[in-house]
Amino acid sequence: MSESTTELCQQLAQLLRAKKQRLVTAESCTGGLVATLCTDLAGSSDWFECGFVTYSNTAKMRDLGVPAAVLLQYGAVSEATVRAMVAGAARYGHVAVAISGIAGPGGAVEGKPVGTVWLACGHSEQQLTETHCFGGDRDAVRQQSAIAALKLIIRWINTQ
Repeated sequence: MSESTTELCQQLAQLLRAKKQRLVTAESCTGGLVATLCTDLAGSSDWFECGFVTYSNTAKMRDLGVPAAVLLQYGAVSEATVRAMVAGAARYGHVAVAISGIAGPGGAVEGKPVGTVWLACGHSEQQLTETHCFGGDRDAVRQQSAIAALKLIIRWINTQ
């Protein structure tokens, strides 16, 4: 865990503990990296509930209840999909974060180049979303996505 991710996770832990809330992650392109960063912090069992790595569309539908129609209409890398992922994950905790993107080197489609990442945070009724187009190789895209997700969770909690 780098110093910046350690600091972000410590800040997140402090906020979640203060609000007596627990975090659930729903990750695709990051493959569980956000959950790993969170649980690298000692005492994370106080505020981290669980994590889902739903890499395939089948897993997104089966484990998080993402409607097939959303995936067909918008694709896995979309605002609609991460919103549905958050809604599904939020059933297991107070705050959920979802990440879906194209880490590369392949996978780009028209309008969604490598590095395109959608994030959502919130619960079933209300979410905060953002999109990014990160540069670099696969690892760099995944690292930047995880950091952006941690910052989004912190921003979400601070607005509640």
